[in-house]
Amino acid sequence: MESIEFIFAGGMIMTTGGNTIDLFHLDAFTDRPFTGNPAAVCLLDQVLPASLMRKIAAEVNLSETAFVLPIDGDHANATRFRIRWFTPLVEVLLCGHATLASAAVILNEIGNPAEKIFFESKSGPLTACRSANGFTLDFPSNPPHPCPVPPAILEGLGLADGKTGWISKEAEMLLIPLDTYEEVRSLSPDYRQLLAVAVRNGAQGVIATAPGPENFDFCSRYFGPWEGINEDPVTGSAHTVLAPYWGSLLGKSCFRALQASERTGIVEARLVAGQRVELTGEVQLVMRGSLFL
Repeated sequence: MESIEFIFAGGMIMTTGGNTIDLFHLDAFTDRPFTGNPAAVCLLDQVLPASLMRKIAAEVNLSETAFVLPIDGDHANATRFRIRWFTPLVEVLLCGHATLASAAVILNEIGNPAEKIFFESKSGPLTACRSANGFTLDFPSNPPHPCPVPPAILEGLGLADGKTGWISKEAEMLLIPLDTYEEVRSLSPDYRQLLAVAVRNGAQGVIATAPGPENFDFCSRYFGPWEGINEDPVTGSAHTVLAPYWGSLLGKSCFRALQASERTGIVEARLVAGQRVELTGEVQLVMRGSLFL
């Protein structure tokens, strides 16, 4: 097949019809397949246009697809990578579970021997390394601040009016505290009604959170119909908001958190110096193959 030319960032990027991309499907923040949060990881050898990455993410149709490009070598020996994340609908600024999955692919499946790998992203520098409990990510902390919750969002969640919310503008997430784990689990949002809410204080997603059940410091669920994800099963980036929020309430820096979606997932979060959050979780490989362009 003849080559197809794409213009990207002022230069000519060549991608040839019939090219293949190594594609991995993994479940993140879980020790069992078919639970946690599924992510796709595409290993790139060259930059792809955002429009093509959006099409690939829509085709794969998982909550997130990560695109990983090595900077200082190839995937087997580089220590620095560029990473971008797409839902089936939009590009997002930060994604925890797809970054965790990317680390698992590079360090385990490809066999890169690096002790730590570095990702350049639209949310700044990120790092990943192996840990005793899977892999640990170093992410920015995105503490939320009190704000009113738009009544239409509360109505769409089936909650009473008048609740105080917390907004993280950096993460574009609105946090709504509830009283119990049971309240979080029993939420049954009207996604069509939520999707119609235009004024959201800058939020692209909503976190519902409460104290956790036994053995967990807190629990949460994440809803993002405006990003093309009605409910995200396990949301690493939400824990960059949740960890500082619960840290201020509980007076501690280490947390064992349950994301109480139908698939469920476990996130270990730790507040560290320099306005950072470490997120640790396990990853299960489900499928690997080739994507044909």
